[in-house]
Amino acid sequence: MTKKINIDWENLGFDYIKTDLRYLSYWKDGRWDDGHLTEDNTLHLGEASPCLHYGQECFEGLKAYRTKNGEIQLFRVDQNAKRFQDSCRRLLMPEIPVGSFIQACIDVVKANEAYLPPYGSGGSLYIRPIMLGIGNSIAVKPASEYLFTVFCMPVGAYFKGGMTPVNFMISDYDRAACNGTGQQKVGGNYAASLIAHDIAAKKGFADCVYLDPTTHTKIEEVGAANFFGITKDNRFITPISCSILPSITKYSLLYLAENVLGMDVSEEDVYIDELDMFSEAGACGTAAVITPIGGIEYHNRLHVFYSETEVGPVTRKLYDTLIAIQLGDIEGPEGWITKVK
Repeated sequence: MTKKINIDWENLGFDYIKTDLRYLSYWKDGRWDDGHLTEDNTLHLGEASPCLHYGQECFEGLKAYRTKNGEIQLFRVDQNAKRFQDSCRRLLMPEIPVGSFIQACIDVVKANEAYLPPYGSGGSLYIRPIMLGIGNSIAVKPASEYLFTVFCMPVGAYFKGGMTPVNFMISDYDRAACNGTGQQKVGGNYAASLIAHDIAAKKGFADCVYLDPTTHTKIEEVGAANFFGITKDNRFITPISCSILPSITKYSLLYLAENVLGMDVSEEDVYIDELDMFSEAGACGTAAVITPIGGIEYHNRLHVFYSETEVGPVTRKLYDTLIAIQLGDIEGPEGWITKVK
């Protein structure tokens, strides 16, 4: 690496930082072009692009990590590529081949290597692939052209000063419904969640918990993350539903809980009135890996799990194990790591 970046690595947050290059590719007349890297971080769209009016867009989020020996690696990027394809299919957008998706991410990381936080800083390089329906068309129908772009930025450790449990409240709003777009990573799901998050934050909670839209009796998601619980008889349980985003982090934790910690694991209905079965709970996703849940407020009562101030031992072990794989400190399961250089 020759370029030096003046960044305080130890105090990075999750704010946008413009990096040098990003990837762009256009789909027109039934095919993708060859794609290219560009310094321009402004997307140029027609004012009648369907992504702006009808929400025909999807995105992904993943990270690149620097290892102790200076190597750079991506974590389960193939799973992001496949989930991206699923989102594209749901919105009638052309798919990006898995290999092309992965190569675009690798090219962007290589082009911005100077922005990758050093090992031990707690930071990583966050990668954001996006597909947008473009081409001027005011009709409610799929776009005639598409833009695929990938940019990145350095981000810091999600937890400043270490993992600390936070509290959540039950929301009266629905996040998504079966046969909707809950299983896809599309912007509309997140726009619809803003008001629920705002209400929770104003009441002093980290975020809200969404229940199933049909009966309002079962936990679905926790803010923009998946829920998991550790039962008092040491089982790892996470909700099952046709409207939950299939979290790559969640499925990684399911694997580690079963194959490394030797726990029984299950995807099943998690009823809100059965929280007493859990000794620990957490929310999981790319940003923080695991957010420990101290308590959930339901019917004006705060149900506390392990502690409001301390992280439970199983949650801590899962977090430490997954982070160690991502940073290259321990070897992960076959196929989980893609080397950039």
